[in-house]
Amino acid sequence: MNNIAQVNTFKLGDREIKRMGYGAMQLAGPGVFGPPKDKKSAIALLRAAVEQGVDHIDTSDFYGPHITNQLIREALHPYPKELTLVTKIGARRDDKGDWLPAFSKAELTQAVHDNLINLGLEQIEVVNLRAMFSVHGPAEGSISEPFSVLAELQQAGLIRHLGVSNVTDKQIEEARAIAPIVCVQNHYNLANRNDDPIIEQLAQDEIAYVPFFPLGGFTPLQSTILQQEAKSLQASPLQVALAWLLQRSPNILLIPGTSSVAHLQENLAATQLVLPEESVRNLNRIASEA
Repeated sequence: MNNIAQVNTFKLGDREIKRMGYGAMQLAGPGVFGPPKDKKSAIALLRAAVEQGVDHIDTSDFYGPHITNQLIREALHPYPKELTLVTKIGARRDDKGDWLPAFSKAELTQAVHDNLINLGLEQIEVVNLRAMFSVHGPAEGSISEPFSVLAELQQAGLIRHLGVSNVTDKQIEEARAIAPIVCVQNHYNLANRNDDPIIEQLAQDEIAYVPFFPLGGFTPLQSTILQQEAKSLQASPLQVALAWLLQRSPNILLIPGTSSVAHLQENLAATQLVLPEESVRNLNRIASEA
């Protein structure tokens, strides 16, 4: 497991990208709704990320909504050729900021066009279909119809590659029967390891696995074991949690989000942290105690 951390890149579609990327969700206002408190700082953060070597930014037009993509365009367009932008569709926001499914053909088609317009692109590198049968985690239900819409939009040239998000293993199989996928984006971290079998299968098939909430999300990881290991390694708990993910499997790509340049630098530094086998064994106990 330890030497996996030395593998710094993995393929996303036909692009070789660095395994530590950036998730843009926190660029929007509170609750991922409305504008950021400081627009200039948000733009500076995006530019700093790219300047420091980030070549994979995860976003969505329902962040804000529209605001995060507009910030990315203002900060980075025209985009460096090595930058890969990944978005997701399948949800919408109401006036209160609640998350609602948006699975109809018209909604999905409009969402792709909204992403293209707000990002300033003619084609999106990767579009993930987020299954919205449950806001808080995967739930069974067919994604055949909505994923078929994405496959049609891909054939029309608006999307280069497809992925899925917030999905079960059955939904992954369902999608792959319709069109190839290049990534799966699900909730996974030290304390939430339900997707272990999925990660193993995707690694065999050379498909990227992209954990969201790698640091716990809205309920940050709290663990005495994590605190102790971080202290012994002279690193922060968040760096150790990210390093564990990088060592978990070579097909894992990370997209931790932040609105702080200092926190961004802390996250990027986690790529240099190699966990000893004993630390890995100790950290693996967190899931059984969660």
